Amino acid sequence: MTEPLPISIYVCDDLTKQLLNVNSITNKLVAQFNFQAMTANWYGDEDNIPFIQLWLETPQGFTNQKEKLQSKQVETFKSHSDDVFSFIDDKEPQQLICTIAITEFEQNLLAQQAKLLAGLLQIKLQKVLNIIANQLNLKAI
Repeated sequence: MTEPLPISIYVCDDLTKQLLNVNSITNKLVAQFNFQAMTANWYGDEDNIPFIQLWLETPQGFTNQKEKLQSKQVETFKSHSDDVFSFIDDKEPQQLICTIAITEFEQNLLAQQAKLLAGLLQIKLQKVLNIIANQLNLKAI
């Protein structure tokens, strides 16, 4: 049995169909971000390791998730920008779930220039992880 990595990335089905290499790119980014977080000492306190799920969504999926959480009045809900929000899982208090929209503009750009996907995801997700690091008083990666 394998232990889950502290940082994980999930991609909605619509984006998986639309962005051909997204799963292989996100698998590489998971390894890279976990290594960077380890070298930044995010996992120094083994009893207090933050588990972060990054969920990539379409704009519609993002809006649906956001509205669902706001209607439930989730206490830990935080909107970081117009395309990023996070909350803490009620069942797993160490689990921070962050939903990130791949905007229509970004989708159109990627439809024309598919080779930009790896760079776009790396920059966007690293920026989100550094927002979370700041929120949790951790060193940026």
